[in-house]
Amino acid sequence: MQKEAMLTQLGYVPNDALLNQLQRIQANTVGYEKIQKHIMDLNDHLKVDDSYVAMSNSNDYFKIKIDSSSPEAIEEAHEKVKHFSQKYKVKVDKLENKNTYYIMGFEN
Repeated sequence: MQKEAMLTQLGYVPNDALLNQLQRIQANTVGYEKIQKHIMDLNDHLKVDDSYVAMSNSNDYFKIKIDSSSPEAIEEAHEKVKHFSQKYKVKVDKLENKNTYYIMGFEN
């Protein structure tokens, strides 16, 4: 997938700074080429739960942000992240006391 298309699909307006950030994230994410499509699919599945995949501002990783105020939608989003992680062997790190995960990369 082209970098510009990926940024657009994630809700960003592509520019040089975002393209550079995306390139750093791709380089930092283990096995990125194996999980890229699944990251985009997860983003689509999370939208119904007021959640999404974004680029982290503080680390060169994708983050999964669960933003819903509904306890049911929050629980459903966590289940989707768990399913994504297990099915596609993707390591995710949950931030303590937050509904946020970092996508670390593909696990062998």
